[in-house]
Amino acid sequence: MEYGAATRGALLAAAPLAGARRSRLPLSPPPSPPSIQIQNRLYSMSSLPLKARGVRRCEASLASDYTKASEVADLDWENLGFGIVQTDYMYITKCGQDGNFSEGEMIPFGPIALNPSSGVLNYGQGLFEGLKAYRTTDDSILLFRPEENALRMRIGAERMCMPAPSVEQFVDAVKQTVLANKRWVPPTGKGSLYIRPLLMGSGAVLGLAPAPEYTFIIFVSPVGNYFKEGLAPINLIVEDKFHRATPGGTGSVKTIGNYASVLMAQKIAKEKGYSDVLYLDAVHKKYLEEVSSCNIFVVKGNVISTPAVKGTILPGITRKSIIDVALSKGFQVEERLVSVDELLEADEVFCTGTAVVVVEYAGNKGVGVVSQQLYTSLTSLQMGQAEDWLGWTVQLS
Repeated sequence: MEYGAATRGALLAAAPLAGARRSRLPLSPPPSPPSIQIQNRLYSMSSLPLKARGVRRCEASLASDYTKASEVADLDWENLGFGIVQTDYMYITKCGQDGNFSEGEMIPFGPIALNPSSGVLNYGQGLFEGLKAYRTTDDSILLFRPEENALRMRIGAERMCMPAPSVEQFVDAVKQTVLANKRWVPPTGKGSLYIRPLLMGSGAVLGLAPAPEYTFIIFVSPVGNYFKEGLAPINLIVEDKFHRATPGGTGSVKTIGNYASVLMAQKIAKEKGYSDVLYLDAVHKKYLEEVSSCNIFVVKGNVISTPAVKGTILPGITRKSIIDVALSKGFQVEERLVSVDELLEADEVFCTGTAVVVVEYAGNKGVGVVSQQLYTSLTSLQMGQAEDWLGWTVQLS
């Protein structure tokens, strides 16, 4: 079942978690409240209040020892792709059976030693996160909602029987790592610094059981667009044979095993000339779930619909943010079952995720109006080009 070129719409791929009910407050105070109707709304993983608060500044802390030079690294920023670039430092900390992580330290970027019987190598006991840092026009560095990544990792760790760093330690570790690698943050408009926190069972275990030791690492790499097309149309194939997740599984957490399982379908799709795969649900095989690493949205008139997060779909942080941006602009947002047939009648179809930015289905000419509007609003916040009265960004100094 190949819908790639036939499906009209746009893919917005850009940057997930449980606690308080998702706020319906707009991103900026409009002249009058928009008419908003949300169906099947879920609980957010974040317990942070959605209210105006100032941008927080990070003091130099431990990373100041590694950031004596402020010059930007010598790279071909104009042709920066989405791949690993060896940077200077990475953060590492370990946790024993008491569940407490050590203070952590910055070490040179490079290989790590693992026991062949470690839990992550034998039983896949591992999680990762992804977020970005941006350089602003005044040469400061911005993070986007790092607390959300910390909360999502803690929820995923509980599902995988793993301890996790506290939100405070996670965020502080991210700040330290970015500051230690400050020269690798691309110039304004040339890309971003991709941040990869990784939690894994590093302790040796032979029988199937939680590992006795865990390692938390953060490394970074400057990146450009995830898709080489950038802000341009792409082709997707709708997959009805392979499935990314099943009910009762781990599709809703960012565990490492979720991603290796999509490689076969992705390989087949690319051999046929498609950019990526759109998965359907494993039960009815007719409802949209995710692209390989992105949440999906369907636009029809003033209504934006997206699959409800019910255990098989990763609750994306960019997904969550885009919903709030859309509400602030007066769109009606529905979180519900979305059938594959709705793609053919949609005005636009777009996706959200940390690694990717806006791309679009080849069936439509040019970037969709709604996709472009939401993309511009979100990236303006992420890059410090618009006032962030919600306090979604964290400024490093």
